[in-house]
Amino acid sequence: MDTRELGPLGPVSVVGFGAWQIGDAWGQVSETDAMDALETAVREGVTFIDTADVYGDGRSERLVGRLLQDHPHLTVATKMGRRMAQETAHYNPGNFRAWNDDSRRNLGVDTIDLVQLHCPPSAVIDSDQVFDDLDAMVTEGRMRAYGVSVETCDQALAAIARPNVASVQIILNAFRLKPLEKVLPAAKAAGVGVIARVPLASGLLTGRYTPTSSFGEDDHRNFNRQGQAFDQGETFAGVDFATGLAAVERLRPLVPEGTTMAQFALRWILDQEGVSTVIPGARNADQARGNAAAAQLSPLDAKTHQRVREVYDELIRPQVHERW
Repeated sequence: MDTRELGPLGPVSVVGFGAWQIGDAWGQVSETDAMDALETAVREGVTFIDTADVYGDGRSERLVGRLLQDHPHLTVATKMGRRMAQETAHYNPGNFRAWNDDSRRNLGVDTIDLVQLHCPPSAVIDSDQVFDDLDAMVTEGRMRAYGVSVETCDQALAAIARPNVASVQIILNAFRLKPLEKVLPAAKAAGVGVIARVPLASGLLTGRYTPTSSFGEDDHRNFNRQGQAFDQGETFAGVDFATGLAAVERLRPLVPEGTTMAQFALRWILDQEGVSTVIPGARNADQARGNAAAAQLSPLDAKTHQRVREVYDELIRPQVHERW
């Protein structure tokens, strides 16, 4: 699989593995299926795994830690900061180190490759003290580098302006085009890696759902459509379900023969200059295999990219562009 530079961390696979699904909030995924998905991803060339301390209260990190025992070459990123209310005062040295201790224990490592602030309030990104603390943790050997996972483009730009930020993680897909305007160019100019998350708009861009599709009570696509539990943009990329389905039908004719719609959506992201890696999730080995295969597709042509933008401008832009 092709690799790209993830800031100072060096090369990682262009398709990574997002480990939220094997933690929680996506319905039940057995440990067997989770490990099969992780192992399959590695066999297919994936070298970058993204998780967080709150995914299943450490479950996702522990599963990734089991994977690391057999594949220590992998680059693993986790996140911290959502174990308490999102108040600036909670982002302090004591909490940072306690959260980091838990993550290192779960992952079975002394030094974590990348630790990201997990969608913090803007005031946290504006705090010099927060980044002084993160610099100290790198010096202490707790992590090789740090980054920021963000909700908005303005937050991403503020993080990129910080001198030692290695990466920003942001929602980027065919339903969320705003990062193309300023975030990707700024990251490239600063040598900051870009991790594209929610690449399939919570499954909308797989093309598998219909107006009658339903989701379990423990699935965020059921309980967070209006942002009841966390930022609305994390669920279906903030797009109304019916509007998203209509947009998918407009995009479907663009998918090349022999390619799934999910692979088409991932290839679209990989075509964007400045993206380091994209992190689709997978509930089983087949999904992991299909995601990895997107890296082998040829880039989409200019006409296809233009058509994606037209669908976005007509159907999606009014709902999301000014919000995130």
